[in-house]
Amino acid sequence: MVADANTAVEAVYRSDWGRIVATLIRQVNDFDVAEEAVQEAFAAALHDWPESGIPDSPRAWITQTARHKAIDRIRGRALHAEKIKALATEPSRPAAELDFDSHEIPDDRLRLIFTCCHPALAPEAQVALTLRMLGGLETDEIARAFLVPVATMAQRLVRAKKKIRSAGIPYIVPDQTHMPERLDAVLTVIYLIFNEGYVATRGAALVRTDLCAEAIRLGRLVKSLMAGETPAEATALVALMLLHDARRAARLDEHGDLVLLEDQDRSRWDHRQFAEALPLVEEAFRGGAGPLALQAAIAAEHCRAARAEDTDWRQIVRLYSLLETVQPSPIVALNRAVAVAMADGPQAALSLIDALAAAGELDGYHLLHAARADMLRRLGSAAEAAKSYTRALELVTNDSERRFLERRLREVQTIKE
Repeated sequence: MVADANTAVEAVYRSDWGRIVATLIRQVNDFDVAEEAVQEAFAAALHDWPESGIPDSPRAWITQTARHKAIDRIRGRALHAEKIKALATEPSRPAAELDFDSHEIPDDRLRLIFTCCHPALAPEAQVALTLRMLGGLETDEIARAFLVPVATMAQRLVRAKKKIRSAGIPYIVPDQTHMPERLDAVLTVIYLIFNEGYVATRGAALVRTDLCAEAIRLGRLVKSLMAGETPAEATALVALMLLHDARRAARLDEHGDLVLLEDQDRSRWDHRQFAEALPLVEEAFRGGAGPLALQAAIAAEHCRAARAEDTDWRQIVRLYSLLETVQPSPIVALNRAVAVAMADGPQAALSLIDALAAAGELDGYHLLHAARADMLRRLGSAAEAAKSYTRALELVTNDSERRFLERRLREVQTIKE
């Protein structure tokens, strides 16, 4: 019973944290109160459900409990008496009736994104705060996405919430005249939510389908809000997420272990999503070769290849070179190096990866060391590859990725150079 209850709580947290927090923020207009009340509600569920049983509508139970916790917090602080009155007098409904309209446009989650992405906040704070409030990501998970220390990210989140309070930033979706100034940050945060779902930072599962689905839903909502004037990058983001998500079923084997792209069973890819996404890639490119359009074009090249050996790696290298010009970053450079390995061999790629390693920016990024290890393995340098695999294992936090790296390490350790 306890295990079932804990599983149910975790399921609601993964699927509905963002919508519950967003709903409560609308009701109390206070980020800290909403977040703390929802956390307390989940803690209450962990305590109560093993004894009382899992409610018929777990999400509604959490929402209603969080609402009462919020009232208690506001009353306890003796602040905002008008909020207490408004909340306390709001007609109470049975928990089973408290639900959400998933088709509402714009909904509370979209309001939350645009509030967090207000131009008064620093760009990095906009994205980080949305990941925390909407995606329910922990501070260390967000820090990993930004490649910064956890303490730095914690301070960034605190400052962002204080700024929203002090600046009186409204909890609304801006009209179309003000939407463009927030759009880049909104698209960035949606894609980061998708990425956390596509490769979960930690835990047993590599993929969090709930976050992937939520990011795609939000991307569609943002695209629809632009009312016939959809920016190319908003279209590109939807295409990019659909293309990646279409490969989801083939990314893991029956044991939940990682399957590399070149080894995936392409018959398991969702070709209906490809059919929807590929015209969007072309539409996005007509609006200019922006960062998301270029990434979507790279994903499209993979999807067009019926077999791994049919992949046009030279075209992918060219697209990554353009992306590196438009949006230079060490991550883009690393991805380009991996593509170079497929086009020109591992030695050419190793030189690029070693240059990135020497720069030091990605020293705490496990995929840099995993990529370097793979190049060394393919070149027959088993001992050096083992060192890089060991370093990658020190940094990886996802169980599925860890098992893959452990297998690779064992393979190279059995090779005599």
